[in-house]
Amino acid sequence: MGISVKPALLKYLSFGAVAFLVLIMGVATVLEKLYDTSFVSKFIYGSPYFIALWGICALAGLCYLIAQKRHKHLVAFMLHLSFVLILLGALVTHIAGRQGRIHLRQDEGHETTYVTDDMKTEVLPFEVSLKNFKLEYYPGTFAPMDFVSTILIRDGEVEEEGVVAMNHIYTYRHYRFYQSQYDMDGKGATLFIAHDPYGIAITYSGYALLLVSIILFMLQKDSRFRQLLRHPLLQRSGVICFLLLMAFPTIKAGEIPRALPKDVATKFCDLYIYYNDRICPIQTLAKDFTIKLCGHSTYKGLSSEQVLSGWLFYYDEWKEEPVIRIKNKEVQHLLGIKGSYARLTDFADVNGYKIEIGLQSGSVGDMRALEEANEKFNLISMVSTGSLLKIYPYSSPSQPVEWYSLADELPRDLPADLAMFIHNSMGYVAEMVAKKDYAQVSVLLDKIKKFQQKEAAGVLPSESRFTAEKFYNVMDYTKPVAMGCVLLGLVSFVLYCRRNFYGKRDDCKTLDNDNVTSKPSKHSDTDKYWLWFGILCKALMIILFAYLFILIGLRGYVGNHLPLSNGFETMQFMAWCTLLFTFILQRKFQMMLPFGFLVCGLALMVSMFGESNPQITQLMPVLQSPLLSVHVVVIMLAYSLLAFIMLNGVTAVILHYSSRDCRLEIERLLVISQILLYPAVFLLTIGIFIGAIWANVSWGRYWGWDPKEVWALITMLVYALALHPDSLPWFRRPMFFHLFSIAAFFLVLITYFGVNFLLGGMHSYAG
Repeated sequence: MGISVKPALLKYLSFGAVAFLVLIMGVATVLEKLYDTSFVSKFIYGSPYFIALWGICALAGLCYLIAQKRHKHLVAFMLHLSFVLILLGALVTHIAGRQGRIHLRQDEGHETTYVTDDMKTEVLPFEVSLKNFKLEYYPGTFAPMDFVSTILIRDGEVEEEGVVAMNHIYTYRHYRFYQSQYDMDGKGATLFIAHDPYGIAITYSGYALLLVSIILFMLQKDSRFRQLLRHPLLQRSGVICFLLLMAFPTIKAGEIPRALPKDVATKFCDLYIYYNDRICPIQTLAKDFTIKLCGHSTYKGLSSEQVLSGWLFYYDEWKEEPVIRIKNKEVQHLLGIKGSYARLTDFADVNGYKIEIGLQSGSVGDMRALEEANEKFNLISMVSTGSLLKIYPYSSPSQPVEWYSLADELPRDLPADLAMFIHNSMGYVAEMVAKKDYAQVSVLLDKIKKFQQKEAAGVLPSESRFTAEKFYNVMDYTKPVAMGCVLLGLVSFVLYCRRNFYGKRDDCKTLDNDNVTSKPSKHSDTDKYWLWFGILCKALMIILFAYLFILIGLRGYVGNHLPLSNGFETMQFMAWCTLLFTFILQRKFQMMLPFGFLVCGLALMVSMFGESNPQITQLMPVLQSPLLSVHVVVIMLAYSLLAFIMLNGVTAVILHYSSRDCRLEIERLLVISQILLYPAVFLLTIGIFIGAIWANVSWGRYWGWDPKEVWALITMLVYALALHPDSLPWFRRPMFFHLFSIAAFFLVLITYFGVNFLLGGMHSYAG
């Protein structure tokens, strides 16, 4: 009896510790939001009880594996041992590691001490000084590209020079220096110092063992994953049907305001502009401006180029046009409008500027809605006055290229002929527009562009990149594609369920001695019907896959980095990953096509949450690391698979409550979900630890208990429970597993959206 009780106690102790850790970490992120980070860091994450709980979890789990003789399964044992190594490395870092900051100024001598995170002073075994600090910008812009500190180490008779930049560590005698902050005058820098010679080595060994174990597990012939792939329930092939309905935005009826001819407006927006800390076509500003203003990239059939140029050249008419979208009812009432669209003239009356009155009186409860309306008003003012149109570059021998608008004060050393050109050129364009002499307008626009190419030579984007951005702006139809995918997925899913729920008895399959057999169908005409729908569905999937691939590729080429740096880009990439998985798995699993379209459409719709401001931007210095791309790609692949598993669960619930006996189909969905769960959890785990390595390279610590990190870890631990059906027999029950997969997906939603919008943290930029 004693031998049988001990493994049971170890099992409850290890899995119970995991559940308790998940609960504590979830509560800690909420407390961190309500109170302060230092309180949670000291009394929860840094407390001896929390550390002891991790130790109990690791030791009890390891002892349980040995008691169950799982150590004989070498690969599975190595996989679990890697987590023990990672936790051991974290413990060594916590006990023996030292972290702090040192502030250095040029020409102000050496420093021999630094301040630790707990505000104590530590002595360095050498002297360090700042030789030079340099703030590097993207060519032709004032967007920071990197912060570079050149430091000088003096260690007795040894003198060594080192360079510290973002994502570039300088190491001396196991002391690692990271770029943290810089002084506003550009003559000083604050460096982060980390001294952890043993903890990081142990942790990285655990990462390496984890990766090797995962690869061996997926390749091992007798692993549970490979056994599931050979499950008899998967020998059934199915066909999927769909009904395609694409939704395109409708054009509002009514009188169209005066605007430039489309070809002339297009040529105007072909000029270069310094916008959003980079050089791009005015067309990009026009698209962002129109979407921000009215919620669409077009207005009453007018292109975004015509809308922007309309406000610039026909201001008196456009100010009476109800083009400004106001979603908040209280703001609508404040402006005195009926409906969702306001005119510029609605923002003011004899009493003054209505938004300012609303701010002072507090008549509108949603301050964010007031600020959004105020932002739109100011945006129109900046376009109409030309202050937003920084289209005139100038560089002097001592200064880099700087861009000016008509409203800017020009530099005093600007030659008289250039100053005259800048002051008068757009006035001449406006004069020719008023005369409707569009041929002369075209000539003047050519002169302005030649001026730009001459003055900004060397910093302008290449012609191919410039053309690619214009092509990207034209072909970006995310909204109708998203709506079409969601509708297609829903309709095909309903038709699939209808076919399976109400099909004839002779269409069913039976399970006899673990062998699946099919009875011949008497509905050959119906089967042909479904087959043709399936072929058309697959063809559309390939077209959509290619479209997203081109769209993502263009955005990456224009931005000069992999487009994975914010929520808009990562959700588009997730949509593309979903189609990739659908393409690979649809022949094996019949539900993949409806699910693929549904998840793809939902991901694209989520990406449109930021559609009012999805500009292509220069990459932040900290994000300029190849580890960023790998980290985001792996995480998005995991999220895509978990979304498939969740939808499988929804299907199983629908089947369970149907009038037909669908136990066989529910069990088959269980097998599919279990197969997908292994790569999903493994990819999520790898993504988390790649992110930890990136954080260690960028910030000097591979784990900082940021809310995003914590919830990603919670998600991984919860889903990992389902990989232990031998120890947790509940997961052998099909309906329990399916309900678990639905509930667990809320953790993914919290990790990706809840943290970004509610809890904040260092990862908020990724939202």
